[in-house]
Amino acid sequence: MKPSQLSSAALLQAVGDELGVRALRAQSVSGGDINDAYCVELRGGERVFVKTHASPPDGMFTAEARGIRWLAEADAITIPRVLGYRDDGPVRFLALEYIAGALRLESYDDQLGRGLAALHRYGAPAFGLDHSNFIGTLRQGNESVDSWAEFYQRRRLEPQLALAEKNGLAPREMIDGFEQLFGRLDDVVGPPEPPARLHGDLWGGNQHTDANGSPCLIDPACYGGHREMDLAMMRLFGGFSGACFSAYEEAFPLSAGAEQRVMLCQLYPLMVHLNLFGSSYQNGVMNILGSYC
Repeated sequence: MKPSQLSSAALLQAVGDELGVRALRAQSVSGGDINDAYCVELRGGERVFVKTHASPPDGMFTAEARGIRWLAEADAITIPRVLGYRDDGPVRFLALEYIAGALRLESYDDQLGRGLAALHRYGAPAFGLDHSNFIGTLRQGNESVDSWAEFYQRRRLEPQLALAEKNGLAPREMIDGFEQLFGRLDDVVGPPEPPARLHGDLWGGNQHTDANGSPCLIDPACYGGHREMDLAMMRLFGGFSGACFSAYEEAFPLSAGAEQRVMLCQLYPLMVHLNLFGSSYQNGVMNILGSYC
């Protein structure tokens, strides 16, 4: 059963029960490739944003709710408030503050770059997180380790490579390329930095405007990691201006050689896309491996 096949009545009942107020109607809104999304009107006129899936991985909405709250602790950029969630029963969902978008302010790009810099600078206790979460529907293990190179290899690249092998998406040359990369990863990840508080899935579709036209971040896959990961993801599929990156650099300058590490940081999201969407992403992965091996 696809999310869109969930009955409106069942969704309204579940949301109302969770929030303690009658939910009157649900209107479908754009919500990405993984979930269905709705604007739900409550008794009294308040609107909430609800994302739902008929059969999500166990714990997906719980993990996202925890991640949203973790990002919001930094008070660096607008993050929608978590109102409630359910990860069991016939209707599973996450209910968030509904943020009605507005035209972007002229200062939007500057605000986004500086806000992201403040989020990253706020930091994280370790490389990792105190719970596993998801990127799309793929589980992210976040058990902490001592160094960024070890975390990137063991918690990000190796699990995605193993999944690609299992699904017949990793040819021998890809496996060999990763083995060569892992042998020199310590030398190419850049100077040591403390863990940053990362959004974790910062493509163009996960930025939004709030009611004032200022930036808002949604749909995280967060963890403590190297801040260049968010910036590289922003460049992978476009949607962010040069002014945004300039504002970030002014607020929180990058370490030497950052430009040469962009592709390395893009390797993880490309592997995620390979496992979620198929072999059309193989060439992108191989091109990056070829540049490092």
